[in-house]
Amino acid sequence: MKNRITGRSAFLALLKDEGITHLFGNPGTTELPIMHALKDHPDLTYVMAMQESLVVAIADGFSRASGRLVACNVHVAPGLGNAMGSLYNAQFTGTPMILTAGQQEQGHGLMEPLLYGPLVRMAEPLVKWAVEVTRLEDLPRIVRRAAKIATTPPTGPVFISLPGDILNSEAGIELGRSTRVDTRVKPSDEALQALTQRILKAQRPVVIAGDEIVKSDALSEAASLAAALGCAAYQQSAPYGAHFLSESPTFMGALSRQQKQVREVLSSYDLMIVLGADPLRMSVHSEVDPLPEGLPIVQIGLVEWDLGKNYGAEIALKADVKETLRTLVPALKAAGGAALEARAKQGIAELASKNWTARRKLVVEQIAKAKDKSPIDPDWLTLQMIEAMPDNAILVDEGLTSGRQALSLRPHRDRYGYHALASGGIGWGLPASVGVSMANPTRPVVCYSGDGSAMYSIQALWTAAHHKLPLNVVIANNGGYRIIKQRLLAFHGDDHYVGMDFVDPKVDFAGLATSLGLEAIRITEPSELKSKLSSAFSCPGAKLIEVIVDGTV
Repeated sequence: MKNRITGRSAFLALLKDEGITHLFGNPGTTELPIMHALKDHPDLTYVMAMQESLVVAIADGFSRASGRLVACNVHVAPGLGNAMGSLYNAQFTGTPMILTAGQQEQGHGLMEPLLYGPLVRMAEPLVKWAVEVTRLEDLPRIVRRAAKIATTPPTGPVFISLPGDILNSEAGIELGRSTRVDTRVKPSDEALQALTQRILKAQRPVVIAGDEIVKSDALSEAASLAAALGCAAYQQSAPYGAHFLSESPTFMGALSRQQKQVREVLSSYDLMIVLGADPLRMSVHSEVDPLPEGLPIVQIGLVEWDLGKNYGAEIALKADVKETLRTLVPALKAAGGAALEARAKQGIAELASKNWTARRKLVVEQIAKAKDKSPIDPDWLTLQMIEAMPDNAILVDEGLTSGRQALSLRPHRDRYGYHALASGGIGWGLPASVGVSMANPTRPVVCYSGDGSAMYSIQALWTAAHHKLPLNVVIANNGGYRIIKQRLLAFHGDDHYVGMDFVDPKVDFAGLATSLGLEAIRITEPSELKSKLSSAFSCPGAKLIEVIVDGTV
């Protein structure tokens, strides 16, 4: 005899067995069966956010800061619609996520009641798999399959529609068992030998590292490869994570998203070694191609869509970055011998005056020239914020213009120490930082956001206050959409900024934060930054620091 269980309780039991500890959600009528069942699952923490886009962004931040599968539950059609922007972000970063929504009871949906919508069709463009449960007996198989699909590279979100009658019915069902596909594979001996010889043939190779460095936990291995070759290493052009150890002597920083500039940087190399990246993802159109003509590419990664996607690769290996480098680096040293060792030493010596560490000193000196400027220079704010942060703090960065120097100032030292907006869909930073903090309760978290981005998701502050997180939100208030002003001026020569200012009336971020339960301060003088930021970062609890910065274009 199988134990009888309701669909709602079975669903939560399955999530827990798949490793879920937090259920992120915003309840609606069609989600009431799940809310009803939560009392029987007190070991599952329910995290409420005040709108569905925040629910998914918080879950996204939790996963990115832990590498774990996450689950979130949103309302029927309008709620799923609200979540789509954040779901787009999660798809972009390959976040392993089970997203569910309550659906009208089967048959009742045929009547097209209030809030009804074709949930599976709505979700399909942004997920790896979308399905609606039509029999309670199928629920375990569907949840198990969803977890397996979400966590198997290329990882990403999946969607399950949960009709009310499925959740409320009861049956004797077998819950099955969890499956994880181990993809920590390395290439064949023949492929590794070919890759070794091709790399040694190059006189001026360059390494481009991307997000699979984080997912594979390959920061040390990537640094070892660049050191063994004595070659420059860059982050991919969309540097939204800690993709390389900044203080490695070979690290040069991140490639920009300006095609002409990237082409100039890469023109001095004769082989591009791509590690788990979409290396040259750009933003706006340019007639200039970022890849110099004739520059050959070798590429390693598990996201097969990125292998040779825009530029053909001489060698493309679908393999785990860490496992591959563990074998490749010793093979290069053995085959290259004393000649490679000597060349590597020379290469590292040549990079010493222009690597990330050397450039940081120059950036600090340049920024310091504006330390007394009023309104506060945003670069000076960034420097003071980073210098005030504890060494073990995590930075969540959505300071699109004010934080332009963050990557040049804050070193990557571990794979979960830095998280930034990846897709371009703003408003991610505040709620993501809530999830990041929940995933790392022993580490302080600093969220750096522009005022425009913050207004997309300001109510995420309530969740931070409710859970008493060690989270500091720094908002650079320049009074408008500065990045759009910059681009209107740069692309069209137009400084008539329509719909880009928040000045009539001004937005009181400190007041907003206080109303949502946070301590809040406002800083207007550059001399106050160091002391007030240091004091805020050293005190427990969730806080907001509003800094009035120069908004001129």
